[in-house]
Formats: sequence, C-alpha cells, structure tokens
Amino acid sequence: MKKAALSGLALTASAVLLAGCGSAPEETTGGGAEADSDFLPCMISDEGGFDDKSFNQLGYEGLLAAGETLGVEPVTVESNDESEYAGNLSSLVDQNCNLIVTVGFKLAADANDAAEANPDIHFVSIDELVDVDGDGATDQDNIKPLVYDTAQAAFLGGYAAAAYSEAGKVGTFGGANIPTVTIFMDGFRQGVEYWNEQNDGDVQVVGWDGSDGVFTGAFAADQAAVNAAQGIVDQGVDVLLPVGGPIYQSAASVIRDSGREIALIGTDADVYESDPSVADLLLTSIQKGMDISVQETVEQAGDGEFDASPYIGTLENGGVSIAPFHDFEDKVPEGLQDELDEISAGIINGSIEVQSYLAE
Repeated sequence: MKKAALSGLALTASAVLLAGCGSAPEETTGGGAEADSDFLPCMISDEGGFDDKSFNQLGYEGLLAAGETLGVEPVTVESNDESEYAGNLSSLVDQNCNLIVTVGFKLAADANDAAEANPDIHFVSIDELVDVDGDGATDQDNIKPLVYDTAQAAFLGGYAAAAYSEAGKVGTFGGANIPTVTIFMDGFRQGVEYWNEQNDGDVQVVGWDGSDGVFTGAFAADQAAVNAAQGIVDQGVDVLLPVGGPIYQSAASVIRDSGREIALIGTDADVYESDPSVADLLLTSIQKGMDISVQETVEQAGDGEFDASPYIGTLENGGVSIAPFHDFEDKVPEGLQDELDEISAGIINGSIEVQSYLAE
C-alpha cells in the first residue's frame, strides 16, 4: 500500500467529504533517531481484544510497528465491554501517555470527554470522527480521526459475491447496528445490485435491506453470532459476509456444520492471512488499511508532527481495498478480476457512485 500524508484537510463537514479523494499517509523520515525519548504512544481496544484477527488487531499492529520505528514501548489496554472505556482511558492518562489511540466507533463519547479534559494529550480515533455534537466536525482540536469509506471496497466484494453465487442468494449480518458496520453492508448490497444491473441478474441479499437487517448486538464470536449466521445460511445463501470483528469465526463454524459449499467474506484484514484456520472458506476480504494509517500517524506524532486533520481511506488513496481471491482464484468466473479493476477505476473517477454516510 502506498503511504501518503494524513494531513491537509480542514475540520469542516465539506472538507471531510473531500478527504475521500485525498492521498494516503506519507512515509515519515527520521524515525526513532529524531523521536522524543519521552514520547509514549498508547492504545485502548474496543470489545473483541487485540487478538481478534481483524479490527482491533490491525490497529494494534500499526501501533507496535510505530513503536519499533520510534524506539519506544507502547502501552495498551483491552476493553471487555463499554463499561470499561472511561476507566481504561483514565488509566492511560495517568500513565502519562502523550498520544492515545482509541479503536472503534463506540469509544467516541468517552474519547471526546478525555480529550476535552486533557488538551495537552493527542488522541487518534479509529473509525469515528468524534462529532458528538453533530455539527459535521471533530469536536476537539487534539483528536485526529482515521475513518474509512469501506462501502467502496465492499461494493467490489458484493459484485464478486454475486458473480460467484450459484444459489442466487448471498447474505450478510453485523455486530452492532452502527454506521461503521452498516457501511460494509451498504456497499455490499450496492455491489450485488450493480452486478444484477450489468448482467440482467436477480441475486438476492439476505440480512440487510438497506435500512434494517440482522445484528448480534455485540462483537463477539458467541451464540448470538452463531444464531445470526445460522438463520441466514438456512435461507439458502452460498456467500456470507459477517461484519464485526471476530463474529466471522461463528459464521465459519456454521458454514462448516452446514456441509454445503458456502464462501465466507472477511472484513478489515485479509483474513486469509490473519486467520489461516478459515482460509479455505474465504472468497476474499474487504480491507481497511488501519495498520498503515495508525503507524504513520503515531510516527508523525512521535516526530513532533501531529496533525489533527481527518483522514478518510478510499480506493483512490489505498485506505480501503479488496483482498486477492487466494484459494478461490480458480473458482470465480473468468475475467472477474478485470471487471473489478474496471469498477474500481469507475468508483475512483466518479462514474460509478457508491453511497455511504461518508460520501453524503
């Protein structure tokens, strides 16, 4: 992934929308040799933990990579549920962290409070603008948002799913019904609809109708996730997209128990690489470049160049992408990758519109 600057966008609603056409993070120079020896980067996870092989883990890997470059040892704390957010943030403040990375949409309110109470500490918010007052701008000047228009990459995933499907039904379900989850589901549905338009098809999407769908209520590979996956599989789908960190593990278990040929689509990381135990099931993954953007932001802060301008990852700047087909390379229709490349170019040049809350 090309690295490009995370700076240069004003904290206004219009600038946030334009950020989708901006460049990806720029490679920093100087590294640890120029870093402040007192610089202490820290991170708090969302529920799911840093070993979820997906969302939290990507941010964690970016932080560790930055720490290695800067020659510092980051401090991290895991959250088991929402009740721990405020206390975990306070503990990092008490440990004299210079920069605190919060992983996830659900941390926004507590991150805003902590940033307001500690204006000398820099904060980085993954997946949330931290616009608690709803005016279209990040509420605190010491918070840098890292957000990702994953609808663009999910559009490609939906098109690929429809092209692959023989059942004429593909499914999706989410953890929590929040924008950073439904943005995947929106893009996926739009991609399926685009395939139908281009191929005179009638592939159906089960689990999300564009406004309502199937959610587990959390981000855990638990019985609720098993039940959600089972309910969709029972409707005859042959591709399944679970959106919500480790809930894909529950989906994988349901797929295996079904005895049917059902392809899985991963999210955030290339799950084929992050979790080989499900590699044989994976059609592809809808990726966020969280590790790269976190690493570059932390390194810039360590070099005294923190910039609170929001970053929005897009197909154009490499902040979102679709993973290779890996073991499914010989199973997808011939020429599908060429079609996806053409669609990606159309999304980038604006000739193909992908709707999402980040593009409104």
